[in-house]
Amino acid sequence: MQLRDYQQQAVDAAITHFRHSSDSAVLVLPTGAGKSLVIAELARVARGRVLVLTHVKELVAQNAEKVGLLTEQAGIYSAGLGQKQSQEKTVVASIQSAARAQAQFQQPFSLVIIDECHRVSGESNSQYQQLLSHLQSINPKLKILGLTATPYRLGIGWIYRHHYHGRVGNTEKPVFEKCIFELPLRPLIKNGYLTEPKVLDGLAAQYDFDLLTKDSHGQLTDTQINNLLSHSGRATKAIVTQIRQLAAHRLGVIIFAATVRHAREVMTLLEDESVALITADTPNDERDRLITAFKSREIKFLVNVAVLTTGFDAPHVDFIAILRPTESVSLYQQMVGRGLRLAPNKTECLVIDYAANGFDLYYPEIGQPKPDSKSVPVQVHCPQCNFANIFWGLTDDDGDIIEHFGRRCQGLVGGDNSQCSYRFRARICPDCGAENDIAARICQQCDSTLVDPDTRLQQVLKKQHHHLFRCQDMLLSANNGMLQVTYLDIEGNQQIQKFRMETQAQIRALYAVFIHSHSRTPGLKLPAIKQPEDVVALADRFRHPDLMLLKKGKKGWDIIQQYFDYQGRYQTENREYAS
Repeated sequence: MQLRDYQQQAVDAAITHFRHSSDSAVLVLPTGAGKSLVIAELARVARGRVLVLTHVKELVAQNAEKVGLLTEQAGIYSAGLGQKQSQEKTVVASIQSAARAQAQFQQPFSLVIIDECHRVSGESNSQYQQLLSHLQSINPKLKILGLTATPYRLGIGWIYRHHYHGRVGNTEKPVFEKCIFELPLRPLIKNGYLTEPKVLDGLAAQYDFDLLTKDSHGQLTDTQINNLLSHSGRATKAIVTQIRQLAAHRLGVIIFAATVRHAREVMTLLEDESVALITADTPNDERDRLITAFKSREIKFLVNVAVLTTGFDAPHVDFIAILRPTESVSLYQQMVGRGLRLAPNKTECLVIDYAANGFDLYYPEIGQPKPDSKSVPVQVHCPQCNFANIFWGLTDDDGDIIEHFGRRCQGLVGGDNSQCSYRFRARICPDCGAENDIAARICQQCDSTLVDPDTRLQQVLKKQHHHLFRCQDMLLSANNGMLQVTYLDIEGNQQIQKFRMETQAQIRALYAVFIHSHSRTPGLKLPAIKQPEDVVALADRFRHPDLMLLKKGKKGWDIIQQYFDYQGRYQTENREYAS
């Protein structure tokens, strides 16, 4: 069997990497790109024993089958498949079965390959880490390779530390050290290896999950979702009616519901169709029977709740209906990926996102949660190293960047591949003046404790002569040769700040005090600023602070500190702090 060019490139990247390094590595290949063949070829060329791990029995069987096509038959260790073979040169195992039976894996392996490796936790007590530690105790030179279509985890970001394109990944808690190969989705579609997705928002009706408040991890609870959906009966009925109409000439339909109760409501509205429901509570035998019937097209509609995102292959699927919210671009890609495989008489896959998740299927790789539904990936060059960062941001109708939410340059610099030190937004240490991440608690330069904004405000506001100004808007004007900045609170009260711009020193001071901190696009070069009118003309390029701490002076209130990106308790509390 001949590998496709990109599959061979992925194999070559892994071989080259492990010849020179023992660092763990990641290969990124989109859903449907044929990761199983890459795994099989690596197993064939490996000199020592190879262990292939994954999390569902379907992928165990699929990977073992592909290994058998390219080299000697693999052993299978999976309770779900009723086989427990661990002595062969190549062993394909489910992580659940292998982690529970470490004593069966005493012979050394030279390479461990983890399929769907974005599921690997960095926690030492996780199944993956416990098994890997056991295998490394037997062979300290063990090589570890992960494969995934989605190299990030919600709440953590990238699963690797460095990318071979020269950008930093996750410097805090990476599971893997380096991404050594990545293939975008678009070339696979362009070259006919995957079906083209036709992605649409809900056409007639959609759920407004933006009304709900997410927890600290960016998640919504089933209770919140069910409460909203209980008042969205008409929306659900309209959505399902539209799905039925659009599915009339489709081969197979997968519907991703938000909760089990929601899925049952959808089932009721589809009761006269050929439909089945699969949830996490569906018994394994029943699940296997329904999936087999769906693949053989005895069932046309398959409704599920978060169980058919990986390890499920039904190439004839040409309609994906997403009725659930997610902040995870990884999960979004996995859902859409169920419909991108090639099949006879299939020319496209219709994808309708009724939950308005708003992800761009082709450009999702930001590594951070999406701030809001209007955000899109934007390219921001670092003024220090010129690396082309990709951040979430906002653009105007012409595609020009009007705001971005990047914090630090992601470029790697120097011979040691250290992260560029430039920060687009920073928290300044009051003790040494060093720039830190806006969420930092300890100064990276002097180890001073960076006081939490709420703690700082609570301490200061106990004293007399201080006032907390909750800014709602900001106006710029040129008056008598000076730039006037007028801050407005929700009650229409004003706080005015003035800047002279007669000398270069005064203009530099303006940049230090106002331009840098208020810019919506830090790091991007602004047009020349020489007089107040130049700043006023750029008013839409600046943002107002969320809060300002004021102190009573001889001539009125003086601005002591401004708080941007503030999300603490003082934003909404209705208290009077003026003395």
